[in-house]
Amino acid sequence: MTSMQAQVLLVEDEAAQREVLTYNLKAEGFAVRCAENGEEAMLMIAEAVPDLVILDWMMPRVSGLEVCRQIKTRDDTRHIPVIMLSARSEEVDTVRGLETGADDYVIKPYSLNELMARARTQLRRNRSGSVAILSFEDITLDAESHRASRNNQELKLGPTEFRLLARLMERPGRVFSREQLLDLVWGQDIFVESRTVDVHVGRLRKTLTRFGGSDPIRTVRGAGYALG
Repeated sequence: MTSMQAQVLLVEDEAAQREVLTYNLKAEGFAVRCAENGEEAMLMIAEAVPDLVILDWMMPRVSGLEVCRQIKTRDDTRHIPVIMLSARSEEVDTVRGLETGADDYVIKPYSLNELMARARTQLRRNRSGSVAILSFEDITLDAESHRASRNNQELKLGPTEFRLLARLMERPGRVFSREQLLDLVWGQDIFVESRTVDVHVGRLRKTLTRFGGSDPIRTVRGAGYALG
């Protein structure tokens, strides 16, 4: 069973920079996907929501500033930390980047060690900032009282289905593989067959649609499951 890797989306139009950053991010243990421009980045985010976006400001067609703005104005992506990279070193540029929604602003040229440290910090902050009550569309989950509801109707969930729903709700739109869900829900030290995930997802789907409404869990063929 593999450990959970943080998913980083790197958006950089310069091939040499993209190659160096990808190498170093992978060396840090991150799973990396790359986009060469802003349009491609938004398509990739729509397919699978990452844990962190590292984003160059100056790109053709759609700028990094606009990509950041779109990420931070959408309900399903506003939680994603964004590190903006830019050769613009004036204070007014830094302020503009941060006011657009960037969680950090790194001026080129930068230290790779420092950038990796900043990436780890953003991921740590984002994960430690989880809240007791989660919501997605008409679904609400209270981790403290261990209760969940949909459209104000209480959902009768077993402990495994409850943990599974909680993990999916923590990252709406994010595609989780079966191995990742096994690690997150059952734990890395317990051997469980991946087929078990399918069974519990089926049970969770049945409960979520018990009072009507569409199935909010999306199956991504060959990849796993996502909420929304």
